[in-house]
Formats: sequence, structure tokens, C-alpha cells
Amino acid sequence: GYVPRYSANGTQFYLVSLLAYLLLVYLYPDIPVDIYDNFTDIISTLNLFSLFFCLFLLIKGRLFPEVKEGAINKPLTYQFYAGIELHPRLFGVDIKQWTNCRVGMLGWALLVLNFSIASIQLNFYHYAPLANSVLINLYLLKFFYWETGYFNTLDITLDRAGYYLCWGCLTWVQVFYTFSSYYLVANLSKVSDSGACAIFAFGLVSLILNYTADYQKEAFKASSSECHIWGRKAKYIPVEYTTHDGKKKKSKLLISGFWGVSRHMNYVFELMLALSWSLPGLGLGPWTFLYFGFLFI
Repeated sequence: GYVPRYSANGTQFYLVSLLAYLLLVYLYPDIPVDIYDNFTDIISTLNLFSLFFCLFLLIKGRLFPEVKEGAINKPLTYQFYAGIELHPRLFGVDIKQWTNCRVGMLGWALLVLNFSIASIQLNFYHYAPLANSVLINLYLLKFFYWETGYFNTLDITLDRAGYYLCWGCLTWVQVFYTFSSYYLVANLSKVSDSGACAIFAFGLVSLILNYTADYQKEAFKASSSECHIWGRKAKYIPVEYTTHDGKKKKSKLLISGFWGVSRHMNYVFELMLALSWSLPGLGLGPWTFLYFGFLFI
């Protein structure tokens, strides 16, 4: 079958983009506040672009697909919403890598940093907005470092390029995922600097635990189960399953390390991390906790 090709340069892309943004802020200090003041216009533009882009993906999938295996027999509304092509490309670039990673995740990283700088410029220097944005950026640095592993997740292997995925990354992520940072610009955090440091420490521990759980699984896969976790040889349960096309396949379920404590302990640590960057809004209502609630549900 068709084997997609990706650019494995996520970490470099993130770091260069971050440095370029910080250089821009250094040269033009008003940019953070300008972006904050005009954010509704930016989102409106992103929304319109995303809708037209999804329409383009619909036309591309029907008329000139990368591989003729798309969901062309589905209703038109389904094709627009869920997408037709699994791995569309444009000018040699994988579209899902571009929407999900290069725009979606990077936009999230830079916007929360922008809002924390705007908060400091408009109000005063305090740690809470920085704890929020730095924790998110550390989490996303981990994402970009592990980007090649992301290409094996359901977002890439099963979800097609349509409104659900592409509009979500181009628009929804930029609005909803960044909202806690945006909210803290106009609504000053009630968390003290010492409290913000404690929140940051909690988030950092959560991030390390999340990375460790993911690393255990990746090491287990990479070594074909021949590895040691917590000083002992990895244990697993051999399983067999049937794919959607009726083929039987064998796999191994890791039951060592954090994966022996819970089936998805990495999600618990990710929830802890999401809670940590929501806590700077403690005492301001539920608004900075919306992403945490969304992730929990």
C-alpha cells in the first residue's frame, strides 16, 4: 500500500520558530499586545481560511487524490467533515503534518507565549502567566521531539484530512487550547509568585512522568520487547486481534513500569500537566480550566 513520507525535523522547526518569534518581539516590542488586541480578527481570518482549505481538500480528494482509496462513496457532507484522503500532499508537503504539527501545535506554542508577554507588558511582571506558557511550551517541545511517534497515532493513521481534523488544528486549537493564556491577560492571576513556582514544579514533575511513561512504551516497541524497565526485564501479555478487513494480527501488551500500574498512566500524567497550566487562573472561575475539562471528558 501507499507509504507516506514525513519530514523528521520537528524539534528544529519548533526551536527555530521560537527563536524567530522572540527576535521579532525584541525588534518590535509592540507585537505581543498587537496580536492580543487583534486576536478576534486573526481568528476570523483563520476560520475563513480553514473553511476554504477544507473545501479545497474535498475537491482535491474527489478530482486528483494522492491515492485512489479515499472515502469517495460516502455522502458529500461526510466527505467534507471527515475528509476523503488519508495522506494528501501539496507541493511535496504532507498536509496533515502541516495542519496538525507545523500550524496547529506551533501556533499553540507561540500564541500562549505571546499572551504571557502581553500580560507582563500590560500589567506587571509576575510568574503566573509565565508558568502557564512555559509549561505548555515544554509539553509541546516534548511533542515535537517525539513527532515521529505521533505519526503512528490515530490522528495520522486513521483520521482523514477534512474539516474535523484540519479545521480543528488550524482554528479550534488556536482558540480553545490557548484560551487560558488569553484569559490571563485581561484577568490578573490571583496566584502569588511563590504559588506560581509551586505550580511550575508540579507541572514539571507531571511532564517528566508523562515523558517517562511514553518512553517506556517506545523503548519496548523499538527493542521488540527485549528491554529492561525499572531494572527488570519487560513483561508483556501476547494478544491477537482482527483488523477491520478480517486479517488476524499479533501484538504484545506491556505490563511493566507505569504500564503495569494502569493501561494508560501516561494520560493521567497528561491530565496532571493540563491541570498545572490551568492553576494560574485559580480563583478566577472555571475559564482557565476549560482545556483540562475538555481533556478529562
